[in-house]
Amino acid sequence: QVQLVESGGGLVQAGGSLKLSCAASGRTFSSVAMGWFRQAPGKDRDFVAAINWSGGTTDYADSVKGRFTISRDNAKNTVYLQMSSLKPEDTAVYYCAAAYYSGYYVYTKNRQYDRWGQGTQVTVSS
Repeated sequence: QVQLVESGGGLVQAGGSLKLSCAASGRTFSSVAMGWFRQAPGKDRDFVAAINWSGGTTDYADSVKGRFTISRDNAKNTVYLQMSSLKPEDTAVYYCAAAYYSGYYVYTKNRQYDRWGQGTQVTVSS
């Protein structure tokens, strides 16, 4: 049974930083493409960042480029999202996702992922 468990969310002031983690269990992690998405109240779940199996390819939403960094540690079965210069508009539930059918590419669409975590709340105060 595949499980993705996010952690690291919380309340932070604008301009601050947070680092989210997503631990995967149950299947081979090192061959899986991973992504982060977020959903604010009343809005769709939007793409934030993605990374391929090796970490050699990444992609970001325009709104977070230069502020967020996605990385992974395959030895720890964990993907990270380092968030800096946070803004109130970054407030959302953040979800990690896994594309177990393919790890070579990065994926930016919800439908391209087949496993999801339960989400972690990030709140940025002004």
